[in-house]
Amino acid sequence: MKLKRLTALLTTALFIAAGCQGSSPSKAESQNAYEKIQTILVNIQSYMCEATVEYKSNKGSNVYNTIQKCKITGEYRVEVTGPEKVAGNVTLSDGKTIYQFNKKLSSKIAVATKESQERSEIFFTSFIKNYLKSNETSVSAAKMADDPCTALEAQIPGSHPYLASEKIWIDNTTLKPVKLIIYDPQGSERIIVTYKSFDYNVALEDSEFKA
Repeated sequence: MKLKRLTALLTTALFIAAGCQGSSPSKAESQNAYEKIQTILVNIQSYMCEATVEYKSNKGSNVYNTIQKCKITGEYRVEVTGPEKVAGNVTLSDGKTIYQFNKKLSSKIAVATKESQERSEIFFTSFIKNYLKSNETSVSAAKMADDPCTALEAQIPGSHPYLASEKIWIDNTTLKPVKLIIYDPQGSERIIVTYKSFDYNVALEDSEFKA
């Protein structure tokens, strides 16, 4: 990753966002949160989380409970824990090959598959990479369930018909992501990731990403 460019992008955006808040008593606290979030984004190596992922379309929506384990270098493992009919499905990538299997099956047959943006864009690490590459980014003060947050926005590269931009809310106190929303070109919500738990820079063994 081009960390220097990411740092410059974030520093500029954070300066603008902080300036828009005027001389409110929370300005110093907000600026401090921005700086800490910037440091996390630049230095993150891995994460593990529990999150619900909702896919929305004009026909309705599907919600999945997931456990995600990801590295900034591209390896990932996603286990679906609900609903029951799909619980146990696992998708993993060692950075080169992607496999899918159901760990509840005694045979545990792994099938190689192709990457899809509908899956890869749900990762926090993907947001960071998109933020680095995006020509249009923004940072603003926001609230999520009345908790002060920092909202980061970025464009998603490529020309996917339903995945055009994304916005993530990061709690200013815990410094952990709260929600990620991916929008289509018309601004409609297409994917919503709601984080239940989140841990930065966890130790992940290579075996986690092998079938």
